Amino acid sequence: MTAPLAGRRVLVTRAAHQAGKLSEGLRAAGIEPVEVPVLEILPPASYEPLNHALQHLYSYDWLILTSANTVRAVTERAAALGLSLRDPGPHIGAIGQATAEAARQAGLHVTLTPESYVAESLVTALATRIRGKHVLLARATIARDVIPDALRKIGATVNVVDAYQNATPADSPGRLRAAIATRIDACTFTSSSSVIHLADVARNAGIAFPFPGVKAISIGPITSATLRERGWEPFAEATPHDIPALLAAVLRALA
Repeated sequence: MTAPLAGRRVLVTRAAHQAGKLSEGLRAAGIEPVEVPVLEILPPASYEPLNHALQHLYSYDWLILTSANTVRAVTERAAALGLSLRDPGPHIGAIGQATAEAARQAGLHVTLTPESYVAESLVTALATRIRGKHVLLARATIARDVIPDALRKIGATVNVVDAYQNATPADSPGRLRAAIATRIDACTFTSSSSVIHLADVARNAGIAFPFPGVKAISIGPITSATLRERGWEPFAEATPHDIPALLAAVLRALA
């Protein structure tokens, strides 16, 4: 029996090491996932700030982890320094269930995970607990300043360190040209960075962005806002803001 969505093709823009779960879900529904990673995770320009922060982790009241990539970068760096993040230390706040799960798998005790995936929800959840506290915020090199700015307004002392940086894989333009040469029905976006990087890849490949006739499926409101800034109105937005809900949004959009 042919799956109802057989023959549909969906662009998956996640980093190669993170695309599996979404691609597998699409495949199970009869959809062909077309993986064009527009992000790859690289070390920060300098490890010195992160090293210093991890070596003085005892001086912080809270460690805020902003993504699963942040968890991976921080725990790998701590291991390289011979440090254990499992010892009693600061409270740990994680943005989103995927981040919290990555932290738990790394053996970390997560104190707080906001109900919503977006960064602003963490600020709201911390509002009554953070005044006068010292906070270490680990994140990508280029990231919004919503969290540190808001925490400082509440009265926290915040140290922001780069745990990793996003880059564009060298083969992305060629892979995108090949993907667009055959019909694409929808394109998934899991972060603002994925929008920005795909737009850059399209420009470098000589491809118009947004892609005409392609449905943009967004993981959440911040990603949707970035899509609109780039002239692409999201066809659907995942709720809650995670990969299973994103997959469900794709299936509904293509039904």
